[in-house]
Amino acid sequence: MLAIAVIAPLCIGSQLFPSPTGIGTHTQISGMQKCWFEARTGIPCPSCGMTTSFAYFARGNIVASFYIQPMGCVLAALSIMAFWTGMYLALTGRPVHRLLDRLPVKVIGLFFMWFGLTAWAWKIYIHITHRDGW
Repeated sequence: MLAIAVIAPLCIGSQLFPSPTGIGTHTQISGMQKCWFEARTGIPCPSCGMTTSFAYFARGNIVASFYIQPMGCVLAALSIMAFWTGMYLALTGRPVHRLLDRLPVKVIGLFFMWFGLTAWAWKIYIHITHRDGW
């Protein structure tokens, strides 16, 4: 179930065409609206560009994925790692918890918070300076 859940966004992203503006790819999914935060403030929200980034990543354009939304690129890479971990668990039945117990969770959490804020700042910068497209 883990493997299916984490690979789904990349499968969906592979079916979408990345928006040339760097945001709004998610509107190709039925029922999804434009980002109200960006529409009201003029700056992208923290998740703006994630779907576009996943769509580029699913097509193998890692540079475009990272440029459009760095956090989206990292999350796409992590979803691939989680997919293979889930497949390993499903096929072998071996536990992975001993490996995960050795990870410095607090340091990793703080890094992802910092990286997420930095990625958002980058997205705001390229959006305001009209360098948002690929």
